[in-house]
Amino acid sequence: MIDKIAVIGGGNIGGVCVAEAASRRLARKVALVDVKEPDFAKGKCLDIAEGTPVIGSDTLLEGSRTYEVLEGAQFVINTAGVPRTVRPDGTFPSREELLATNLKITDAVAAGIEKYCPDAFVVSVANPLDAIVYRLHLQLKDQVPTHKLLGMAGVLDSARYKYFVAEAAGVSVENVEAVVLGGHGDTMVPIRSACRIYGLPVTAFIDEETLAAIETRTRKAGGEVVGMLGVGSAFVSPAWSALEMVESIAYDKRKITPVCAYLDGQYGVDGLFVGVPVVLGRNGVEKILEIELTDDEKAALANSVEAVRKTCAEVDKAEF
Repeated sequence: MIDKIAVIGGGNIGGVCVAEAASRRLARKVALVDVKEPDFAKGKCLDIAEGTPVIGSDTLLEGSRTYEVLEGAQFVINTAGVPRTVRPDGTFPSREELLATNLKITDAVAAGIEKYCPDAFVVSVANPLDAIVYRLHLQLKDQVPTHKLLGMAGVLDSARYKYFVAEAAGVSVENVEAVVLGGHGDTMVPIRSACRIYGLPVTAFIDEETLAAIETRTRKAGGEVVGMLGVGSAFVSPAWSALEMVESIAYDKRKITPVCAYLDGQYGVDGLFVGVPVVLGRNGVEKILEIELTDDEKAALANSVEAVRKTCAEVDKAEF
């Protein structure tokens, strides 16, 4: 069992993370930080704590508007940021449009981590994900090594891909293997050549036209949920995905997991955080796997990396 997990941001994703951590008995203590007044984080933790006798969990929960509650955390899940919300005209902002506002929030998050738990593993969920992880790296590079700083993107994107494939093929989600690479946005790359159903190529089950539609839906899946909800974005699946990463590290599973990781030459990329498959174990990112891609997939990944690079260039221009 982990001694302490800290969650930053008590919105929908953060709230599910706290509740699930208690339900799974994943940590002895769970801390929540949220700046909302009057005592939003305390109230959310009290609500969950009052339910722990029902589920038989002795998890200790503590909420605060300030960051000292992070002290001693071994894992930090960062969900802090403004979510995508549907505009009156029916459109909604892209993840990149959230950048300016969420960078300011991210700087406060980084300062709290640096002061109170610089040795923690950090899993970031806030959008635009690739750029926010990059910003955290710039702020924390002297404290948090890159193998301990991760973005939650690939787990969720790949899960969506798996679900759509299983639905189309009429099989259990447990029979589907799939991976999505690249940035967490419209340029993400579902890797059809690596998609398998019960070890067999996905093309043995699903026709070309349907697969193309599934891959497009995967790239747009976050927006699909936003459009239906109207306010906010997906929250249960991102929270589960973040906890999947935490569990793989905490239990030293060495599970191959797609995450937003720092690349130092892999896939021809240097100095960016991009979605790739990694081995997650007790040291965080134990190994980055370079899988064989088709020529079309290589081109699509290069395009996605360029999109990440452009967004990170905006981060570099932003004042600290």
